[in-house]
Amino acid sequence: MPRVSEEHLERRRQQILDAAQTCFARKGLHTTTMQDVFAESGLSAGAVYRYFKSKDHLIAALTTEATVDLHAAMSEAVYSDPLPTPPELMHTVAEAVVRLSTPGGAVRLIPQAWSLALTDPNIADYVRTNMAGVRKLWFDYTRRMVDIGWLPPDADTDAVAKTLLGLLPGFILQYLIMGDVDPETLTHGVEQLFPTFRHTAVAPG
Repeated sequence: MPRVSEEHLERRRQQILDAAQTCFARKGLHTTTMQDVFAESGLSAGAVYRYFKSKDHLIAALTTEATVDLHAAMSEAVYSDPLPTPPELMHTVAEAVVRLSTPGGAVRLIPQAWSLALTDPNIADYVRTNMAGVRKLWFDYTRRMVDIGWLPPDADTDAVAKTLLGLLPGFILQYLIMGDVDPETLTHGVEQLFPTFRHTAVAPG
C-alpha cells in the first residue's frame, strides 16, 4: 500500500484541531468531550486518537498555537531596530490579541487553559512552558532597554520584565469579559504610567 504523505497527515491533524477549536469555542474546555470532537471532525475515534491521545493533548496544541501567534508578533517588535517604547510594544501585542480574539479565535482559549492549569498538572506544564517563552521576550526587551539607556544599568530587569508581562493577562481578560478596553486604551494607560517613554531615546554611538 502507498505511504500516506506528510501533507495528508498535516491536513488531517489540522482538521482535528479545527474541529476541537470549534467545540471549545461553543462549549468551553471544561465541558467539551472527545465525542464532541469526533462528531465535529467527522472522523472516527481511532483516527482522532492517532494524532491526539486525549483532550489534554488537544488543549495543549491549541493553546500553544495561540501563544505562538502572540509570540511571533511580540518577537518581531522586541528585536526590531529602533526598539519600540513600552507603549508602542504594548500596542503591538494588544492588537495581536484583538486579531486573534474573534469568535472562535485561539486567544479565547488561553484564559480557559489558565483556569485548567490550576488543577490539571498536565495542562499546567504546557501553560507554564508557553508563558515562559513569552516572559523571555520581556526579559530580552528590558535588557535592550538598559542597553539604550531607557533603564539604569543597575535596573532589576527581572522584576521589570515580570511586571510588564503582568499587564498582558489583564488586558486579555478585560477585553474578552468587560469589552471596554482596546489597544489604544492600554497604550494610553502605559504612557500615563511611564511618561518618559513617550519620547524616543537615543542609542549610544
